[in-house]
This record gives sequence, structure tokens and C-alpha cells, in this order.
Amino acid sequence: MSKDRVIICMKWGTLYPASYVNVLYTACRANITGDFKFVCLTEDAEGLDSAIISYPIPDLDLESFHWKKGGWPKLAVFTQDFFGLKGRALFIDLDTVITGSLDPFFDYNTPKMVAIDTGPTWGVGAPDATPLAGTGIFTFDLGAHSEILDHFMANRDAVVAQHRIEQIYVQSMVHDMAFWPADWVLSFKYHLRQPALVGLVKSPPNPKPENRVIAFHGEPRPIDLVNGGLWGIGPHWGLGRVKWMVDYWRRHGGEA
Repeated sequence: MSKDRVIICMKWGTLYPASYVNVLYTACRANITGDFKFVCLTEDAEGLDSAIISYPIPDLDLESFHWKKGGWPKLAVFTQDFFGLKGRALFIDLDTVITGSLDPFFDYNTPKMVAIDTGPTWGVGAPDATPLAGTGIFTFDLGAHSEILDHFMANRDAVVAQHRIEQIYVQSMVHDMAFWPADWVLSFKYHLRQPALVGLVKSPPNPKPENRVIAFHGEPRPIDLVNGGLWGIGPHWGLGRVKWMVDYWRRHGGEA
């Protein structure tokens, strides 16, 4: 098998403009040694950097609900033939901030699928906690898990009813899944956001050198920390621009 390294992201709808894809691409380029391919699955490739490879999102016969709740379009990455590409893929959500080298992500625990442990102890490190997979950033061998998509296509409504969101379904299908080291991928909400009301007077701390990825899930989103004003959902509000986020956005080509 080819040893190509492939970054995959997805953009659909209007929530995330092309600038999110471009910033993610530039951040990946700055944090990956050597060659890699950057693929964006999207129905609208306008405004994407010319170095980004764009493909249409494969048709999974989804209804509008599936696009809005649960991340079900992500299952398209498990097709047996992913646009002819081979190698190790690293899927990254668009609302993700890259703060360190991604090189180890391609080699960690291969050839297993590796994901975030988003369980109740995310970041706490309790050894007896049951892992709960998160697909905000996960890696796998292209073409190696086509049974995930095949089973979904044959049992769509039953799968959605049973598992609610796609990452729970993926974990149910991959029994030997591995998980990233706790300090590699942090949740902005759980690890950097200030306690309730404190964020109105104190900015979130900078990520540490050992933190490679900051996952933003739900609100706030990275651009909220760039634009400033009142952001987040009460009582966990933040106020004003966050310097390290503004610096990141500018450094990787975003307007700030």
C-alpha cells in the first residue's frame, strides 16, 4: 500500500466559509513534515486555495435531518475506493485549531483507527473510564473500513435511531479502536474555556507546547474568539478577542 498521507475535511452548507478550509490547510502545511494531500469534500469549492483537492461529497441518500444532526455525511470517507487515493488518512473537522506537529498522528497505533476519547473524563485521565469516540480528528487506512459505510447504507434509519450521532456508530463498528494521548487533543470547552462568568474578565489560557490540536465543538467557534465581542453560551461567556487565536488565524491566512 502507498504510504501517502491524506488530510480530509468536509464543508457543506453555509456555516463554514472557504476561509475555514484555507486556514486549516495552511495550518496543516505548517505542521506536517514532507508531502501530503489535502482533500476537501464539498458541494461548493469556490474560494478554496488552489493547492486543496476538492471532490463532491458522495451521495449517501441522506435526508436534511442527517446533515444537521449527527455528522452522518462523514461516513462517506469509508468508501472502499476513496477517489483512487490510498494510504493513511487523517480526518479533521473544520472547527479545529492546529497548535503542534501532526506528523505523529499518522504513525500512532497504526494500522488501527485512532480517535479522540470524548468521554466524561476527557483530559482527566481516569484509567477505568470507558472511552467514548469522537471523530473531530481521527485517522484510519483508506479503504480499510468499508463495512461501516456498507452497513449504514443498508440500515440507515435503524442505525440513526440506535446511535443518534455518527461517532457512536463508528465506535460500535470498530472494536479495536485506539485513542490519542490525552494531551494531544484538547477540548476548548473543557480544557481552555474559563469557568462560568470568569470568561467575562479573564481570557482563555494559551495552549501548552505538548497540545497539538484544540477541538472546538458547538459554541464558541474559532472565529468567535477572533472577532471578539460577547461569545459562547451563558453562563460560560467569553468577552473580547483572544490573542493566541487571533495570531493563529492571521498566521495561517485568515482575516482578523
